[in-house]
Amino acid sequence: MIRVYGATLSPFVRKVVVALAEKGLDYELVPVSLQSRNPDFLSISPFGKMPAFRDGDFALSDSSAIIHYLDAKYPERRLIPQTPEDLGRAVWFDEFGDTIVALSGGKVFFNRVVAPRFLKQAGSEETVQQGIAELPRLFDYLEGVVPEPGGFLVGGALSLADIAVASPFVNLSHCAVDVDCAKHPRLGAWLPTILSRPSFAGPIAAEKAMLAA
Repeated sequence: MIRVYGATLSPFVRKVVVALAEKGLDYELVPVSLQSRNPDFLSISPFGKMPAFRDGDFALSDSSAIIHYLDAKYPERRLIPQTPEDLGRAVWFDEFGDTIVALSGGKVFFNRVVAPRFLKQAGSEETVQQGIAELPRLFDYLEGVVPEPGGFLVGGALSLADIAVASPFVNLSHCAVDVDCAKHPRLGAWLPTILSRPSFAGPIAAEKAMLAA
């Protein structure tokens, strides 16, 4: 049995469950919080970072490492391109989504959602505005590289690149920070084609319901 430890409000946990859904693999999502003391979770992810992952006797943390493992272990529906050029581009977009988009978006999401709702702490609106100020440069870059709606970032098929770039935008949307389609029409058209896929739509709907409760 595959187990994923975390919450899909994390863009990194969301990455993994979307990859599992795209591969048609069954899994159990084991909820853990930022302050979880779940011993199995901490034995896999000793620094308490989501997600942690277990597939039988094999355990791993870090969303990118997990998806690389999944693609090697279950290659029937590949999410990582095989040509050197496309592989390099997919790794770049994965890094861009994880360390650039998620970092700026995280300043908004943490201070508007995580801190007040889950940690019972006041968020920093100054940090929120800092994150928002960083977004136009990222949107400008993506506007120049995303394909037409219905297309994919690398190799003509959905890949880790699309999943990693799109996932942090869900967190921004939860904070009512969305792409202005007048300023970034290609990005504003491409994102819904990725996020409306069943693999994304299911977790997003559950997240919205939880946040609205």
